[in-house]
Amino acid sequence: MSTITPCLWFNGDAEDAADFYTSAFADSAVLETSRYPTDGLADFQQDMADKILTIGLELAGQRFLAINAGKRFAFNESTSFMVNFDPSIDPDARANLDALWNDLIDGGSALMPIDTYDFSPRYGWLRDRFGVNWQLILTDPDGEPRPKIIPALLFGHHVQNRAREAAEYYVSVFEDSLLGTDLRYTEHAGPAKVGSVMFSDFRLRQQWFVAMDAATRQHVTFNESVSFVVACADQSEIDHYWAALSSDPEAEACGWCKDQFGVSWQIVPAHMSELMKRPGAFEKLLQMKKLEIDEF
Repeated sequence: MSTITPCLWFNGDAEDAADFYTSAFADSAVLETSRYPTDGLADFQQDMADKILTIGLELAGQRFLAINAGKRFAFNESTSFMVNFDPSIDPDARANLDALWNDLIDGGSALMPIDTYDFSPRYGWLRDRFGVNWQLILTDPDGEPRPKIIPALLFGHHVQNRAREAAEYYVSVFEDSLLGTDLRYTEHAGPAKVGSVMFSDFRLRQQWFVAMDAATRQHVTFNESVSFVVACADQSEIDHYWAALSSDPEAEACGWCKDQFGVSWQIVPAHMSELMKRPGAFEKLLQMKKLEIDEF
């Protein structure tokens, strides 16, 4: 069974980011690291030889992968991470929400100030010092339980009002998946049409996602700054997900692809770390689009 892990693209400061997040979030730790090889690198990667390539970490039960790369992509509001504080689980949920807000906003900025809103007695949206977006919310204790951290996809710009279409498509692609909450706009809200998604969530294998249609005009959309790593059991799984999710040939590289909505995915073997230890593996990886296990 595939697992899905959010991957964050950093401009050489993944180690600083991992330290920052693991100090801010309770029950968090760095799990593993990998390094760039000393040979077989492309010309534009020569200065990265033997430096940190990836850092696997866990924040409050949610796995993340941080990757050290270049300045090509920047985080934006199209992909954020919803952090749920449930009073039915944590009697100090409100205080813990405020404490995390204070940690994450240090060096960052508020997009929606922490306050009382119609949908929550305590909520705020911020951009942290690295540009990553977080939504902190005090949840309804009578609602359905959800994980502490959930990736949130905001459909705006050229994919405005396609949140439900996307959720239904993803659930059709991944086995053992389901549609969850589905709240719709009953009147126009900026570019959001009547009947478009105010808030929804869905589960792909073990991973929950939030999907919303933007209620304000967006000038940014999904890019490779946040991607989702799908760990596949074998080549047939790689082939299945690649065929279903890759819709932009120009975005295909090293197992990365982009779907019809612009969301980026990495379709990789579950034993990728083992494959990358083989002689010449990095050089072979750079030559592939869809990954072929036998080519390693």
